[in-house]
Amino acid sequence: MDTAPAATHPLPPLPAQVPLAPVLHSIERPGLTPVFGTTVPPSGLSGQLRRLAFRWSEGDLRHWMLLLLADRVNVGEGLLADLARGHIPNLWAEMGLRAEWRHNRWRFLVKMAMLVGLASVIWAWLRRRAPALGGRARHVAALGWRP
Repeated sequence: MDTAPAATHPLPPLPAQVPLAPVLHSIERPGLTPVFGTTVPPSGLSGQLRRLAFRWSEGDLRHWMLLLLADRVNVGEGLLADLARGHIPNLWAEMGLRAEWRHNRWRFLVKMAMLVGLASVIWAWLRRRAPALGGRARHVAALGWRP
């Protein structure tokens, strides 16, 4: 009994998905995958970092480190975008700080101490840059104008 195998699916194959936004893909694969997402197209500084990351192979550490950096930059861009729209983000809820306070208090306190230390160093550095200038004069000097 020598018969040809029957078709496994009665429907014709679906057409390829058309990209409506730039889609980043690995240099190891020549084309796009059959299905891809473009819900958040690369934009801003994080998008530039992602484009830079995809110049290297997935086996290269630079690729992954740049993608991690782009994710962190994207979080900062999102915070700035929220502030620009007048929305003050609830960092306590959005970053899971309540759960960390409840379940890992020591790590939470270490994080907060590091944050306060970093803010203090930045504040001291900014104060040291223009010690004689105060108030409005400091902002004028930052623009390069002389009062």
